Amino acid sequence: MTSPVPPIGTQVSALAAQHPHAPAATCDGVTVTRAQLDAATNRLARSFAACGVGVGDYVTILLPNSLDWIYAVLACWKLGAVPQPLSARLPDAELAALLELRRPALLVGRADPTGVTPTTTATPAQDVSDAPLPEAVSPVWKSMASGGSTGRPKLIEAGNDSRIPAAIGTPLGAQEGDVSLISVPLSHNTGFTTFAVGLLQGHHLVVMPRFEPHEFLRLVTEHRVTFLTTVPTIMQRLLPVYRADPDAYDLSSIRRFWHLAAPCPPAVKRAWIELLGPEKVWELYGGTELQALTFISGDQWLSHPGSVGVVVAGEMKVLDDDGNECPPGVAGEIYMRRAPGARPTYRYVGSTATSRDGWESLGDLGYYRDFGADRYFYLTDRRVDMFTVGGRNVYPAEIESALAEHPGVLSSLAVGVPDDDLGQVPHVIVQAPGLDAADVTAFLADRLAGYKLPRTVEFTDRPLRDDAGKARRSAVRDEVISRRRAR
Repeated sequence: MTSPVPPIGTQVSALAAQHPHAPAATCDGVTVTRAQLDAATNRLARSFAACGVGVGDYVTILLPNSLDWIYAVLACWKLGAVPQPLSARLPDAELAALLELRRPALLVGRADPTGVTPTTTATPAQDVSDAPLPEAVSPVWKSMASGGSTGRPKLIEAGNDSRIPAAIGTPLGAQEGDVSLISVPLSHNTGFTTFAVGLLQGHHLVVMPRFEPHEFLRLVTEHRVTFLTTVPTIMQRLLPVYRADPDAYDLSSIRRFWHLAAPCPPAVKRAWIELLGPEKVWELYGGTELQALTFISGDQWLSHPGSVGVVVAGEMKVLDDDGNECPPGVAGEIYMRRAPGARPTYRYVGSTATSRDGWESLGDLGYYRDFGADRYFYLTDRRVDMFTVGGRNVYPAEIESALAEHPGVLSSLAVGVPDDDLGQVPHVIVQAPGLDAADVTAFLADRLAGYKLPRTVEFTDRPLRDDAGKARRSAVRDEVISRRRAR
């Protein structure tokens, strides 16, 4: 009979007892050992308890990437509470809406704009005991926010409690003793899951307060990073910096390089495969909900360029607007569900996904192709992002992928704007020092059909996506339309 899996807090304390002086986390030049992490979070958990936090309570954490963020989440687990990490830069109105969906017992790092919930910091008090706490199990091991890009905020609560096995990272190729670089926001599911994997497997977690390409490459080199999970927008920003001075950095320590959260432009993907080797570059597709997942290795991608891989958990299919299954190669909406008999992986608080007979959609459009016994899936875009030009579908991701092939383009964003003749036409915003609109249009003219070419181009000196690879496309589109009307 197998022993039950202990909760996360107990596992972290056991790792500290085994190797107290091993590095647990580094952020902004400060490193804490496993023993220091364990003691600090025992003190902070007691401080949270003094604020009224107990088993099953929700704690909203509004902190940037930092050691304090790590302390706050682990302190929640040690009390049997539920950590709810949100972006520290979330607008007050969106924060208030999320707090109304599930009222927490405590906010950490920022005041409640509605004035209801008490607030505290994540700095452990030195005069509080750091002795071990009684073992406690959180009924939900995480509560993540989603939906900001579509304007419909919701919470996605994990279906599992905090008795998470240390082998959670094994399917990803994570190993005990890895050095793991976290370059994306910890409040995003990509960063949170990478953090949890590393915490349970005893990784040395190297956390970037915010992404900066030179610092990313320096940290990989200095700490001999072996495992990392990132997003395509970061991959694209890194390439020109690395190419400008490749001898300054050493990426040879990387054993597994994962990317997810958004479609990766093929030119960017191919560049990283050439840089690291196809056996190291892997992609994952799936939502925070984890109804189903696909994996694809670099070797598989080279044989099936553009694919996000084959289903490795749950089930997926492609349906047309009438709910009929699409044949191979025909685009539709991707629906997924967990494997029959599998326990629920999540529950929604707030708006829900589109559902058809037990199958759910996250709003992604795509298709599949069969190669022998393997079915490879491909993404085209998100349904909310697609627009029509004279009745023909245009996918912003296709325009952005084409622009990613230009070595001078750091990032781009395409949206549809109103047009009296065609209904909508493409407008692109480009971060590309030294280029002009004629350069962009001429470059795309060789790669896209005429109706997909942007009618207008504007330039920016700021990244168009956040460090999690997300863009608030609907807000950008509204801003562009407002400016055009004002003119």
